[in-house]
Amino acid sequence: MGSYNFKLDSSKKVLNVKVEGRFEEKDGLNFINDYNNEVKKFKPSEYNIDLDCTELAVSSQDVLPLLENCYTLYQQTGFKKIIFTIKNNITLKMQLNRIASRTGLNNYEIIQQD
Repeated sequence: MGSYNFKLDSSKKVLNVKVEGRFEEKDGLNFINDYNNEVKKFKPSEYNIDLDCTELAVSSQDVLPLLENCYTLYQQTGFKKIIFTIKNNITLKMQLNRIASRTGLNNYEIIQQD
């Protein structure tokens, strides 16, 4: 089961999102609903979104379409930059890059931590 939380930092103009665990379809749908409610509180085009994925597990194939929807959502919301922070996990990095390519996401960066 996956979990997440949102924390808006207005002074730094960043929406911090912590995601962890292995997301199932229900988790993803709840995330999208909560995300949509969160981004109504500020002007995303003036903000970055920083997704802390250091505790996120690689997603199973059946959940990938939902993850692709999230990427599309990040792009449509209009954030200045989308930052994914991951642990040094080549499989997760490849998965995130592949989904970004598939969805046309181009204003993103993946930061690896040891």
